[in-house]
Amino acid sequence: MAREMKVSDSVVIAGVTPAEVYAQVSDPSQMARWSPENTGAEVERGSLGSLTAGDVFVGANKRGGARWQTRCKVVAAEPGERFMFDVVGWGLKSPLLRIAIARWEYTFEATTDGTKVTETWSDARRHWPDVVANAVDSRLTGGRTFASFQKRNIAKTLAALREDLATHAS
Repeated sequence: MAREMKVSDSVVIAGVTPAEVYAQVSDPSQMARWSPENTGAEVERGSLGSLTAGDVFVGANKRGGARWQTRCKVVAAEPGERFMFDVVGWGLKSPLLRIAIARWEYTFEATTDGTKVTETWSDARRHWPDVVANAVDSRLTGGRTFASFQKRNIAKTLAALREDLATHAS
């Protein structure tokens, strides 16, 4: 079975501008507030806050009892419009293994009452045979593909982001 390589979802957050949402999402240290897996982030050089293209950060993650880190490189940082990064490393205590895993993209669009935020996950394991990727995915996600697993994570992240930012906008 060919695997699904990209999934996304969107929410509208009332009462906030694209610039306000972008400022939060482009600071990876904030993601732990919304993500079901991310527990924090550190910038390799420099300081946290809104990152720019070329910046690199290390994200800390958990799923059940498993803990790991990812090395991520910001590839697009367009304030109020788009923030995108590639996951380019992985490891248990440090992301020593240099491997393309995924791309995460967030876009921001003004609406009549706030901002539409779209989160997209793309599988960067393009050269992996589907049978190998599906076997790895099943083992790491409790029987699902990463695409179906990430659909659920994206929905949870966007719902938490909407609740958090709409509450602060009130």
